[in-house]
Amino acid sequence: MTTATYDPLTETFVINTPNVNAAKWWIGDLGLYCNHASVYAQLIINNKKYGVHVFLVPIRDPKTLKTYDGVEAGDIGPKLGFQNKDNGYAIFTNYRIPRKNMLMKYHVVSKEGQYSLRGDEKISYATMLLTRSGLTEASFYFISKGTTISVRYSLVRHQFKNS
Repeated sequence: MTTATYDPLTETFVINTPNVNAAKWWIGDLGLYCNHASVYAQLIINNKKYGVHVFLVPIRDPKTLKTYDGVEAGDIGPKLGFQNKDNGYAIFTNYRIPRKNMLMKYHVVSKEGQYSLRGDEKISYATMLLTRSGLTEASFYFISKGTTISVRYSLVRHQFKNS
């Protein structure tokens, strides 16, 4: 798992991808052109893990489109059926980002490295439930649509010359 270790002396998070299994894959538009990414990483403060949090991570220089030192990023190659999409991967090696780049609406890390919660944790859980129920609803819609199309097609399709 990619980690984000807080360094209170420099007020930065050190982003690390310990192995290729922890690399970020299938990131939309990251392969060649994207300058920033939302990276989910295990937050570590004073050797204590606080769970996965989101960080806004600069990937490339916006003028040259070259990756910053400590960032390896590129296109994942040919994709079946969607060749024009620039899906990519990212690997981080001791890459430092400012403390303010952590999304801190509900979880806050102070300059000194104190971790605290803001608001109600149930809000995050409710958002997750809403998202999952939305996925279920969307799946039902698309499966219904596909079934309708396939049944209609099977009724009018002529397989043999004399039918």
